[in-house]
Amino acid sequence: MHTIFVCSDAVGETANSVVQATIRQFNASQVEVKRFGLIRTEDEIKALVEEVSRVNGFIAYTLVLPELREMMKQETLRLQVNAIDIMGPMMQAFIDTFKDSPKRKVGLLYQLDEQYFQRVEAVEFTVNSDDGKEPAAMKQAHIVLLGVSRTSKTPLSIYLAHKGYKVANYPLVPEVKPPDLIYDLDARNLIGLTMNPDQLVRIRTERLKAVGLPFGAKYATLERIEEELEFAMKVYRQLGCTVIDVSGKAIEETAGLILANR
Repeated sequence: MHTIFVCSDAVGETANSVVQATIRQFNASQVEVKRFGLIRTEDEIKALVEEVSRVNGFIAYTLVLPELREMMKQETLRLQVNAIDIMGPMMQAFIDTFKDSPKRKVGLLYQLDEQYFQRVEAVEFTVNSDDGKEPAAMKQAHIVLLGVSRTSKTPLSIYLAHKGYKVANYPLVPEVKPPDLIYDLDARNLIGLTMNPDQLVRIRTERLKAVGLPFGAKYATLERIEEELEFAMKVYRQLGCTVIDVSGKAIEETAGLILANR
């Protein structure tokens, strides 16, 4: 078992996100991540680095206070432990480029500011607008996701909501005419999701197993899926909306494509 230590004088979410993104690039099923947050003293740094040295791991850290960052550098050099400073180079680049000084106050990312409450409001809106539950809410949405079943509409909606966007999503089914109001929305806010039919067959088949429905139900047949996808593409052409193929894409990647066009 390999161990990566995440260390921070706040909660460590930034460093942990970078570590988790890195792990996904490797066949790393035997990697354990240990988080140490709210670091306040140099003694805590010393104890942490000694533990990392014993298990032959490495450290990813976000330390705002300069004395803690300096202690981390000294101890990791002394014990020959690899350590990655996640925020340091970025802060230094800001200082060098814009001639500004950091506040050196930990936890600023998590202060209850206006953006925080906007995100909370966006999440509440998105949950209430999931799967076409409130079609009229699409008029207030920043983003409206359209797609057939199991094209990641809901997880993508929630991910975008945590970034502060009010998202509604609506399932497309050939037997059900989409509400007229969709055709009155700004096409720039509409995103049509599609997927490779074979991949969708596999996803729906697993879904049937999970809910205990019989294998081979029409819902998971290639013929039915191709019919649904063809119907969805017809709707997308009528709307003139952006279409994204989510086949093999992580939620973060699809979200990045959506936000890049805003």
